[in-house]
Amino acid sequence: MIYIADYVVTQNATRDCIYNGAVAVEGNRIADVGFADEVISRRCDDKRLNLGQAVIMPGLINGHTHVAMSALRGYSDDKTLMDWLQKDIFPAEARLTFEIIKISSLFSCTELIRTGCTSFYDMYMMADAVAEAADESGLRAVLGESVSMYFPGLAGKDEETLFERVREYSAKWKDKSRINGAVCPHSVYTTDARLLERCRELADETGFLFSMHMSETKGETQNCLKENGARPLDYCRSLGILSSDTTLYHMVDVNDDDLGIVKECGCAIVHNPASNMKLASGVAPISRMLDFEIPVAIGTDGPASNNSQNMVREMYLASLLQKVDKLDPLQAPAHSILDMATAGGSAALHNKNIGSLEKGKLADFIALDLTSPNMQPVHSIISNIVYSATGLENRLTVVDGQILYKDGEFLTLDYAGLSKQIHAIRDWVYK
Repeated sequence: MIYIADYVVTQNATRDCIYNGAVAVEGNRIADVGFADEVISRRCDDKRLNLGQAVIMPGLINGHTHVAMSALRGYSDDKTLMDWLQKDIFPAEARLTFEIIKISSLFSCTELIRTGCTSFYDMYMMADAVAEAADESGLRAVLGESVSMYFPGLAGKDEETLFERVREYSAKWKDKSRINGAVCPHSVYTTDARLLERCRELADETGFLFSMHMSETKGETQNCLKENGARPLDYCRSLGILSSDTTLYHMVDVNDDDLGIVKECGCAIVHNPASNMKLASGVAPISRMLDFEIPVAIGTDGPASNNSQNMVREMYLASLLQKVDKLDPLQAPAHSILDMATAGGSAALHNKNIGSLEKGKLADFIALDLTSPNMQPVHSIISNIVYSATGLENRLTVVDGQILYKDGEFLTLDYAGLSKQIHAIRDWVYK
C-alpha cells in the first residue's frame, strides 16, 4: 500500500518535511518514503490510498501512562498528590479485578488510537490484563508490572508470588513482537532499598526494561532525604538500579546534580505536563534536561490524573508550560516538542525502530486532516501540529502496517460495546 498526502513529516535525522509526499508499506515495515510521484513510479503496482489534504507523520509515542485508570477518570479530582493517591486512588484500586483492568485498558486504547498514539509505556498491576488489551487493539506497548511494598496486592499475595508472575510474563510475551515487558517499582516512597534492588535483579533476569516514578514533588525529595540521607536519584544510584534500560517518570524536583546522575547512567526521562499541572507537582525543567543531552519523551500519565490520554494536547501543554514558567517564548519550540513525542518516545521505550518515517523502520504512523478551520492555512506544518491540532483531526492510525482506525471507524475494537462496559464499571465503582 502507498499512502499519499499533501504533507509527509518524516522526523528523520534531517527532519525532512515533504510536500506532496507518500509512504509505502510492505508487511509491517516502511518500504519507501518520498515525493508521491517518485514513490509511485518506483512501486507502480502497489495499491494507493490518497488522503489528500492531510499530513502523514510518525505515530505519537506516549512515554508514561496507566491505561487501566480510565475506570477512575474523574473519580477523584482537585486533590493534592498524596491525598489523591492514599485516600482515593489506592483504596479504589484495591477492589479492581483482572476483567475490569482489561476492559478499562481496552477502552483507553480507543482514545489512544483515535488521537494518534501508536505506542505507549504502561505501568500498572496485573500487566497481563493490559497486555491482552494492547494485543487485541493492535497497539505497540511496553507493559510494566507496578511493584510496591504493600501486600497482599492485586497481582500477588506476597512478593514471591508477584515476582513469579513477572517471570511468567517474560515467557508469555516472548514471541509477541508488539509487546515488551518492564519491571516498574512504583517509587522510592512505596518501596525500600531491598525491594528496589530485587526489582533490578528481576529486570536483569527476565531481560525486561526498568522504570519508576522519580522526583515528582518537593515532598518526595524531602522525605527521601529524611529517610535515606540522599535525594531520590542519588539514593537510587547508590543502590545500583539505574542503567541504560531505565526510564524515569516526571522528574520535576531535580537539580543539575540529579541530571548529571541521569546522564551518567544513560536513563531516559518522560515529561508529564498535564498531570504535573493538575496535581500542582511543579514544572519539570525539560530545557535543562536537553542541555544535558538526556533523551526526553512526553507522556499523558493516567486518565485519572490528567484526565486525557491525548498526546496532541500534551504536546501543546508541554510547550506552553515551559514558556510561561521561564517567561521566555523561545522555550520548548514546536520542533523540539514534536521531537519529544516521536524520537524522544522511541528512546523512552528503548525501541530504535519507531519514532520516524524511514525505509526499514516499523510502519507506525498517523494522518491528520488539514481541512478544518483550526488547521488552515499552513505556514509551518510543525506549528500546526503542535499548536493548532486537537487530536481529533486524526483520520488514520497504522501500527505494524495494520490500519487500526480510519475516518471514524475502529477496525480492531468495538467502541460501542466498550463504551457500554466502561459505563457499567463506573456504576460498579460507586457501589
